[in-house]
Amino acid sequence: MTLWSPARLHEALHRASGPSSDYDLNPDATPPDAPLRPAGVLAAFHADDGRLVLTKRASGLRHHPGQIALPGGKVDPGDTDATAAALREAHEEVGLNPAQVRVLGTLPPHRTVTGFSVTPVLALIDGPFAPIPEAGEVEEAFTLPFAHVADPARYRVERRRWRGGWRSYHAAPFGPYYLWGATARILLGLAHRL
Repeated sequence: MTLWSPARLHEALHRASGPSSDYDLNPDATPPDAPLRPAGVLAAFHADDGRLVLTKRASGLRHHPGQIALPGGKVDPGDTDATAAALREAHEEVGLNPAQVRVLGTLPPHRTVTGFSVTPVLALIDGPFAPIPEAGEVEEAFTLPFAHVADPARYRVERRRWRGGWRSYHAAPFGPYYLWGATARILLGLAHRL
């Protein structure tokens, strides 16, 4: 059993690891030679018990419709950096007040097949918080227990047909939630650091 402690997140930030990519498990795939768009996602854990806030993206969205995701999105012109984008998006998507968030630091960026360089922002949520999904962008907001997120044994490699070929990816399903792709790879990187 993986025990929760906010100190474990602090320690994880000081362990070295490199960037990750949706191409990690698919060495034969060649990433497009185009500039990556910066984005930030918030890996926000409840300080009292370590539950991680996640969303199920609305099915009508252009990027990653219907997928399980960390709150976040692209860095807008008004954002100072990926951390600001992650905090802004978490407030918009699930109603998380930035005043409740204690940012601990960032993990190495993750490259997505959709052309984003996603910076994961590790944070703690202080005090009670009940997510409120933003209609049109978030179909559902929920939490996963720390023991699931932090255990590398919960992650597996799966594959499916995509754009005429086979694509492998990480997955860590939990009950009705199919955690996979970029979000699963980012969280697996954190689990290895823990």
